Amino acid sequence: MNNNNTQDLINRDQQYVWHPYASASQPPVCFPVARASGVHLELEDGRQLIDGMSSWWACIHGYNHPTLNEAAKNQLDNMSHVMFGGLTHAPAITLCERLVALTPVGLNKVFLADSGSVSVEVAIKMAFQYWIAKGQSQRNRLLTVKNGYHGDTFSAMSVCDPINGMHHMFKGVMAEHLFVDAPPLGFNRPLQAEDLLALEHALGEHHQTISAVIIEPIVQGAGGMRFYNPAYLKAVRDLCDQYDILLIVDEIATGFGRTGKLFACEHAGISPDIMCLGKAISGGYMTLAATLCNDKVIEGIDSSEAGVLMHGPTFMGNPLACAVANASLDVLLASNWQQRIAELEIIMTNELNVVASLNQVNDVRVLGAIGVIELKKPVDMKQIQPAFVEKGVWVRPFGKLVYIMPPFIITDDQLTILCRAIVDVVREITLA
Repeated sequence: MNNNNTQDLINRDQQYVWHPYASASQPPVCFPVARASGVHLELEDGRQLIDGMSSWWACIHGYNHPTLNEAAKNQLDNMSHVMFGGLTHAPAITLCERLVALTPVGLNKVFLADSGSVSVEVAIKMAFQYWIAKGQSQRNRLLTVKNGYHGDTFSAMSVCDPINGMHHMFKGVMAEHLFVDAPPLGFNRPLQAEDLLALEHALGEHHQTISAVIIEPIVQGAGGMRFYNPAYLKAVRDLCDQYDILLIVDEIATGFGRTGKLFACEHAGISPDIMCLGKAISGGYMTLAATLCNDKVIEGIDSSEAGVLMHGPTFMGNPLACAVANASLDVLLASNWQQRIAELEIIMTNELNVVASLNQVNDVRVLGAIGVIELKKPVDMKQIQPAFVEKGVWVRPFGKLVYIMPPFIITDDQLTILCRAIVDVVREITLA
């Protein structure tokens, strides 16, 4: 344990580093991590924290996994990177082949990207270029639902919630798209005809100028951690078919087992025209994402003036990232992941519901390996973050939401400790 080193790192961090969603002039006090293994983060001062966030939902196998480590080391001995223009390599080819096999039928081509936000940018560009090729350049708007989140780059920001989202301050400088009310909350809540009225009206009135509907399937993530009935997504697919509009599903947070299905759109039994993947695609080791599309989109873009998709990231198809992603898929598919997710869901439901009756708690909801406590008032991060660390857990709330997306490898005992620490802190801050 070296408290002097910890404080030195904190001081230097505050002087030079600009953290996400943080002030540069009044930086937050962050907790320096020395190493990570399994589900534990070890801080520089020696404290061990059970990680409830999977490093923003990506490290589904935990940290320092021997199979993923070996894949990275082996690939490093061959090449860490090579340009993807005019060249190709086995790790990328194998990964794309596997993604086509694993995702819903019809998604036949994979465009590899750098991050989730970039995969959304690519998806949007695909949709626009498709309609331009069709001679319908007036189809230059997207339709989406409120409470959505699709990333921090410019086109991605434009389809995040326009009022309560993280990017509302950019109104006037972003493209303006069409928004309808979010799906009603509740995975098991039966879909009512009135739930679709706003969506049906918007599509009926504006379909001639809409290129695509973009939506997070079943789980709206950073826009509110909301779960909705799969029947709503099925209705969206049907309406897109009715009005000849492309459907983009953003599976960046939900992909690779998080909701209990390998991909969340499987709950609704639908196949989109375009799908975005990221986060857990490489088990959290390397930044990597993918945008998949069906033959309809492929043929449309190939018939455009350019004859090619007009996008090409420098680090597209990074061999190191692709090799680790293949290893991550090996680990996931070799495990009894569906049973494990179901077990995690039961534990989180039992443990987190303890606070459901508190006056300051608005709702407790669990789906797959996602647990959410929604409070009635926003949390004070300066108060709640150290409180979690003192309890030996790492949880990163935002707004009114205290939520966890633990690694799939977490044990029953570790998850129970994590949940009970959350319950204790929620009780303390709500009773203070």
